[in-house]
Amino acid sequence: MTQVFTLTETVSQITRLTEIRLSAYIEAEAVTPAQSESGPLFDRADLARLDLLCELDDLYDLGPDGLAVLISVLDQLHSARADRQALLDAISTEPPEVRARIAAALIAGDGEPEGET
Repeated sequence: MTQVFTLTETVSQITRLTEIRLSAYIEAEAVTPAQSESGPLFDRADLARLDLLCELDDLYDLGPDGLAVLISVLDQLHSARADRQALLDAISTEPPEVRARIAAALIAGDGEPEGET
């Protein structure tokens, strides 16, 4: 079972986090906790994200909206890396001749989708 933390527990877990800061991050959608009848609930991934948000906020003073954009880009990068790894794993199971054709196509390509210049 996933451990969850209330708003108060979350603030007490992260030294630099205040209720005001947490509310701003939630409003900017930099973090999206689960909602319950008793209020927002945070899991360990949320706590790690909040700790990173506090660190970035302290270092770069981007504000909640800027941090939300930055964390969204980081999420997209993480997703792209996972997709790339899944593609590499799938290609690695193909016969050598298929892998060779894929490699040749990648080497010959210029990075532009077909039909675009």
